[in-house]
Amino acid sequence: MLEIFISAFVTFFVVIDPVGIAPVFASLTEGANARHKRLMAIKGTLIAVAILLFFAAVGEPFLSALGITLDALKVAGGVMLFLIALEMVFEKRTERRENSAERSHQEHLEDISVFPIAIPLLAGPGAIASIILLMASHEGNYLAQGTILAAIGATLLLTLFAFLAASKLMAVMGNTVSTIISRVLGIILAAFASQFIMDGIRNFFLA
Repeated sequence: MLEIFISAFVTFFVVIDPVGIAPVFASLTEGANARHKRLMAIKGTLIAVAILLFFAAVGEPFLSALGITLDALKVAGGVMLFLIALEMVFEKRTERRENSAERSHQEHLEDISVFPIAIPLLAGPGAIASIILLMASHEGNYLAQGTILAAIGATLLLTLFAFLAASKLMAVMGNTVSTIISRVLGIILAAFASQFIMDGIRNFFLA
């Protein structure tokens, strides 16, 4: 179970990217008081938890109803994650998030918990695809699935801490360290994405 937890935790940590989201949250809540920042961080994280739990519970039956196979989702999810990885390595993801955050901040000054905090920064396409794939890969093994849920819970908890300490975290890390970490995580994510794609293609031809 430890191996499953570590694998799932690394996947979610890389996809959600708490280190990369922290500066975005800081920019979104710039000028707000501490109480508002804390409220947005907690509310946004809880909404993301609810969304990801929903897809963890009914993701595969929902796909089956649409006639989508797990192998197809693996390939599609892998391609999606690989594109995210490329953006991270070439620093496009942070730029896009910051631009989206700035627009959202102007339009939704009071409540940014649903958009863009919960969706798409936390419960984005990559996180949703990852949790569906991981849960489906251990279908019937409730202990393994519980371990996966614990991994996503731990990742979101760390993300919440990063939100709450965003301003101080940015002052300590600086842009250079944040960029280095983001690129390393991008390379790891690219490897996970490639594995998803190869597994999906292999299973398709062996079926």
